[in-house]
Amino acid sequence: MTMRRALQIILAISLIGVAFSGTLAYREFFGTAPAATGRCTALGAPGTVLGYPPCVYGLVMYVALVVIASLGLRSGKGSLERPGAQPASSSGANRTTVA
Repeated sequence: MTMRRALQIILAISLIGVAFSGTLAYREFFGTAPAATGRCTALGAPGTVLGYPPCVYGLVMYVALVVIASLGLRSGKGSLERPGAQPASSSGANRTTVA
């Protein structure tokens, strides 16, 4: 698998994660759940992490992955091979003979 293909897969999964966690965060902050109870969750309330619902941290993480994968795709790196490494060959064309 090439680096480009791996970054494309990571980008696709990250975009799905952004959509999912973004929907959850939107529903948490602007949905009907807080209005139905008549109050917002307090800082440190059960179900929060440092005062925010966990879906917000998921959204931040997936957005970061989208940015990193996009920058990786823009850089144009195309393979997972080490710089300077010779590609493996199944034929005997690259064999060195000692005379």
